[in-house]
Amino acid sequence: MENPEKPVLAMPMRNASDLPFLILASFFVGSLVIASVLAVKILSVWIIIVPAGVIAYSITFTITDTISEIYGKQVANRTVLAGFITLMVVFSLIWVARKLPGAAFWPDGEAFEAVMGQGMRIIIASLAAYAVSQFHDVWAFHYWRRATKGKHLWLRNNLSTWASQLIDTVIFILIAFAGSRQPIFMMIWGQYLAKVIIAALDTPVTYILVHVLRPTVRTEK
Repeated sequence: MENPEKPVLAMPMRNASDLPFLILASFFVGSLVIASVLAVKILSVWIIIVPAGVIAYSITFTITDTISEIYGKQVANRTVLAGFITLMVVFSLIWVARKLPGAAFWPDGEAFEAVMGQGMRIIIASLAAYAVSQFHDVWAFHYWRRATKGKHLWLRNNLSTWASQLIDTVIFILIAFAGSRQPIFMMIWGQYLAKVIIAALDTPVTYILVHVLRPTVRTEK
């Protein structure tokens, strides 16, 4: 029987079998970065108000759960840390690009500033929400993995993601918009509802990824 306490990865990541992990990590970082860019557009779908980056950001939780299931808690936490460092680098590069003078003949300075000019409060909210929710997601996934004795992937995938997404949404909205005239409760409710729906829909994707990628990794007996 599978021991839920045992790390799954049992080999140094130095050969061709690293490729599946590198692809997952690339999708994780790519989705994380593009979500922060897409978030400047606010969508209104039915009665739900969400930033356009909600789908891209939700993908990151699917990937961390997949990495947790296949490679173990330590590798998942390292992936989350790598994403946090990447976000800080991206925000720093955006800040530098905004401060550098645009060419005199370039007509799109205002448009660039409108898209990339996130305030420091938004950036802090993004980093804080990401760090707390993603590390919690890894912890919760493995908590439920132990509780279910390694069974019911769908259950731990959804329970860990739903709780983590709630943490992410509340932290981000409160830091970014507390004290403003924005409808904070409606924003929290709308974003969280959208994330819950996406998490439920991506459960088959997690099963497919685990089924396809697990055989590529040599595991402990």
